[in-house]
Amino acid sequence: MNVKELAAALGAKIVQPAGEEKEVSSGYTSDLLSDVMANAEEGCALITIQAHVNTVAVATHVEAAVIIICNCHPVVPDMLAAAEREKVAIMQTEKNQFETSHSVYMQINR
Repeated sequence: MNVKELAAALGAKIVQPAGEEKEVSSGYTSDLLSDVMANAEEGCALITIQAHVNTVAVATHVEAAVIIICNCHPVVPDMLAAAEREKVAIMQTEKNQFETSHSVYMQINR
């Protein structure tokens, strides 16, 4: 399933579309970016509330397919610009991390 298809399945809004054709193979939920660096897999959906430019740097480092920002946290312009440069899609959802993680798991493992 690619990022665009996942966003549609989750009812999430893509706020930065560069890279939306990337395949999503897993999910990883954390707000501790060092934890993401140590444990997230390539191709994952990074599920977090950390809506800032450092999240893009970490997502790029682990080769995440997409960043999913939960609880409708606002995504700042420098994050959007960095994600566009790095071709990392960002989507936003009103759901919390628990609900989003479950939904991503269910979609990827259908």
